[in-house]
Parts: sequence; structure tokens; C-alpha cells
Amino acid sequence: MKGMLIDSTKCIGCRGCQIACKQWNNLPAEKTEFFGGDGYQNPGRLSSKTWTLIKFNEIKKDTNVEWIFSKQQCFHCIEPSCVAVCPVCALLKTKSGAVIYDPKKCIGCRYCQLACPFDIPCFDWDKPAPEIKKCNFCFDRIENGKKPACAKACPADAITFGERDDLIREAEIRIADNPNKYINHIYGRFEAGGSSILHIAGVSFDKLGFRSDLPQSPAVVNKSEFAMKAIPYIMTGLGILLGGCSWIINRRNQNEASKTEKQT
Repeated sequence: MKGMLIDSTKCIGCRGCQIACKQWNNLPAEKTEFFGGDGYQNPGRLSSKTWTLIKFNEIKKDTNVEWIFSKQQCFHCIEPSCVAVCPVCALLKTKSGAVIYDPKKCIGCRYCQLACPFDIPCFDWDKPAPEIKKCNFCFDRIENGKKPACAKACPADAITFGERDDLIREAEIRIADNPNKYINHIYGRFEAGGSSILHIAGVSFDKLGFRSDLPQSPAVVNKSEFAMKAIPYIMTGLGILLGGCSWIINRRNQNEASKTEKQT
């Protein structure tokens, strides 16, 4: 399974990965403002037009304030909740590690948005029939033996692409060799059951905007699958209810039409 190791201690905040992502995926620019009004993060959050985002984190160290950058994108979970809850199989976890999306199958239920532990999937509200938009791990590039666009473009080697197991070993080596530089945590190794996207950093990940309350097992998938079992019964009940309402309305209209005919 492929993966990416993102080292925030190497990231220089150039946002070259953001540009490369937009170029490769033909994503339009969006009119934005600096997030918070007094920083340099732009745009403020992921959207249907921005699948990769460099977050500018102002971290206080002693008496100084430093910028520490963090890359936000889909984590491509090993056991993705979005895939588990999709009732029409519009989302798929591939053997390469990428979680991809088929807009032709999507019915717009947005269960994937509710299930994602990282709050990643975005809807394209500019269209009459909104579609899910998120990083697809440059699946088309990976399938042809190429690196994802963001990893290819990074000038600081902050993004390493390869086999997930190899990346974990590389992260362990970096942390062991530089204990004063890194915290002893590989984010994404176990969070929510593990993901194809891994992070290492010099500060705790909650300071970089990552969730620190996630379980180390894909428990949300089990809960989601349990909830999904109820959907056929709910849809059947809804169909019966709507059918009953339709019958009552039609019956009422027929009675009124009959009364009108008798009066005339």
C-alpha cells in the first residue's frame, strides 16, 4: 500500500503543493481572504476547489512565536468510514491506498461527510447536483508509476512518497536520530485505524490543527456499518409513508371533484 510521509519540520510554507494539486486536477482558483484577517493562510479551509492546504500555525516557543506549517488533505484511511457508509458505493478504497470517488454513482446523501473522522469531504455547492470533492491521492498518477503532484512539486523534500511500511520505518529513524527535533509520534499510523498519509512534527499535533481524540481503531466504521443496516428499513418505511400520503391526497381530490360534479 502506498503512502506519503509529511515532515512539518521541513515544510517552508511555499504552498507549491497547493498549486501543483490545482494544476493537475484542473481546480479553479477561488476568491479568498487571509484566514483570521491577520495571518497568511489562504484560503482558510479545504473546499471543493482546494483539496490540499498548507495551514500556517503560529506556535509560541519561549518568548518567540514561530510559524510551523502543516499540510491538510484527505488521509486516505486504511479502513475508510466514508467508504463504509456510502449506500451506493460511490467511494472506493483502492489497493494502492487511494480513496477515490465516482460522481456518477453519488446520490448526494452526504453520509461520507458525517462519517469522516477528519472532516475532509467537501460538497461543490456551485452545481445544481453537488458532488463530493476531495484529494484523490493523484490516483491516475500512481497507477502510471508517478508520484502524486504535491510530492513531485515540493522543493524542500517535506513530502516523501512510497510504500507505507517503508515510510513508517523512515519516520521512526528520523525520530530516533533527532529526539530534540521531533516528538515521538507518527500521526496517521494508528489514528482511526491508520491512514496512508503520515505526519511527523516537532510539536504536538493538536497545535497543528489535527484531532488528538481519535481512537486507534476504526471503531467509527463498525458504528457506521451498524447504522447503515437500518437504511433499507428506513427507506422502505419512508416509501410506504409517502405512498400513503399520496393516496390520501388523491382520494381527497377525487371526492372534491365528485362533489363539484353533483353540484353542477
